[in-house]
Amino acid sequence: MKPTKTTGSRLSIDKKGHRDSISRFIKSQAGNIRGKVLDVGCGNMPYRELILSSNTKVMEYLGLDLESNYIDRKIIPDLTWDGVRIPLPDQSVDFALATEVLEHCPDTKLIVSEIHRVLRPNGTLLFTVPFLWPLHEVPYDYFRLTPFTLRNILSETGFRHIDVKMLGGWDASLAQMLGLWVVRRPGMNRFLRKLLKLIFKPIIWMLRKIDARPAEFVEGQMITGIGGVAGK
Repeated sequence: MKPTKTTGSRLSIDKKGHRDSISRFIKSQAGNIRGKVLDVGCGNMPYRELILSSNTKVMEYLGLDLESNYIDRKIIPDLTWDGVRIPLPDQSVDFALATEVLEHCPDTKLIVSEIHRVLRPNGTLLFTVPFLWPLHEVPYDYFRLTPFTLRNILSETGFRHIDVKMLGGWDASLAQMLGLWVVRRPGMNRFLRKLLKLIFKPIIWMLRKIDARPAEFVEGQMITGIGGVAGK
């Protein structure tokens, strides 16, 4: 789910809430973003400008993606790879970004291990994954990872100081489902879709506004997605 560069209000109601939650999470970690940054599975680099903002201490930004992913795209990654081995030496980057990527990796642990390999000592990985989201990039949509699976993978690949958070709780989940339903449900009459967008838009805005994101993942909790940071 690598979105386009647009991050503002022009996004449709099916995408805006989730995109905003990712941007908010990246902003919350601005103090950790420094040095040479590798954006793994960068797509159209929707968060490049945010990463290079004055609030960070970035010296260099490198976008990495599969060569086949940038055919017919205007934005070309700085590096391409085979999806198995990152074409960089050991301990060569300070910060790695992996937004909405890990669910597309057949062997998630292998990719996380590769990220760990190229990070310098005390380097940081920031990642996000969707949880409540339709099938996308079919047939390369392999997983909906839970916070517990993510913690285990990170720990087993050598990461430490692992902090995993929810990007949205119950109210944001309902808002997301309403947005997805009214925008993407097949077979809906065009006039009805337009009318429902007008009706649901303020409801969706209100749900996102009041959404609570508990610190702990507990039985019965509903989440839109997951964000996390881990140190080497």
